[in-house]
Amino acid sequence: MNMKTKKILVTGAGGFVGSHLVETLITRNYNIKCLVRYNSRNDKGLLAEIPKNLINDVDIVSGDLRDYDAVLQVIKGIDVVFHLAALIAIPYSYKHPKDVIDTNIIGTFNVLNAAKNLSVEKVIHTSTSEVYGTALYVPIDEKHPLQAQSPYSASKISADKIAESFYCTYDLPVATIRPFNIYGPRQSARAVIPTIITQALSNKNVFLGSLLPKRDYTYVSDTIEAFIQIAQLDTTIGQTYNIGSNSDISIGELAQKICNLTNPNCKIIQEKNRMRPEKSEVNRLWADNSKALKEIQWSPKVTLEEGLLKTINWIRSNLQRFQSKDYVI
Repeated sequence: MNMKTKKILVTGAGGFVGSHLVETLITRNYNIKCLVRYNSRNDKGLLAEIPKNLINDVDIVSGDLRDYDAVLQVIKGIDVVFHLAALIAIPYSYKHPKDVIDTNIIGTFNVLNAAKNLSVEKVIHTSTSEVYGTALYVPIDEKHPLQAQSPYSASKISADKIAESFYCTYDLPVATIRPFNIYGPRQSARAVIPTIITQALSNKNVFLGSLLPKRDYTYVSDTIEAFIQIAQLDTTIGQTYNIGSNSDISIGELAQKICNLTNPNCKIIQEKNRMRPEKSEVNRLWADNSKALKEIQWSPKVTLEEGLLKTINWIRSNLQRFQSKDYVI
């Protein structure tokens, strides 16, 4: 697919990953429209981080994924949909499961149904490594069982299966990208890496939950390249791709690495209120990315050390945005 001849929609464009995807597509001269969640402040989220000379002429539409008519209107005339919009915070899903289910399941259904009814050429649906739950074997390939260990992961499993069903039932051209833990500039303190960095830069102590879980981290620019590759290749339709580094590191080891880079004297302290319910904690995620390497010629280019330094430098320059002592859900 020649993406430069297509009209592209990015849902969730105001989010961490969405804003990076939008910026990359703009710099490559793609014709794009952005969907952001409506708010009375006319706040476009992290799209505000994109230089004005790039974003000023982009069509930005406010709406709500849960409103099918709104979704239908925004998808009219669109050839390719990057569907990233979701409520993604796991602790938030403990407190507000219905909000997460309505947004992630009904919202995804609305996008897929509108795409079907409007004969969209391709939908790239965004999944998450959280659908796998605690690894039953490592590294985790795309055939690993799906385990719903939180309302968030349950909502994403449902969304993934709805996407699969639209491909099987209606021949909707859907491809699913399944990123493992993404990090980089613009990410909020909801995520663990910004949480550690902001505390290490601001305080003598870093407060965390369990230090034992292991995760597979991928820098945001590498993940964006995977999105674009999956979109461009016709062979990805009906397929799911793990996007990760093919390595893992524990939260404790990660925190120590970040402290060594920012504040070697800081102390790492576990707090009970940051602990997840025992059966809900995903203990290990480690991506087998061999399918992505073979079928879309994708592999990460940014090492963890390089990515952490880039992220530390960005957060250091924007530290006033973060409340380093608060537990952000």
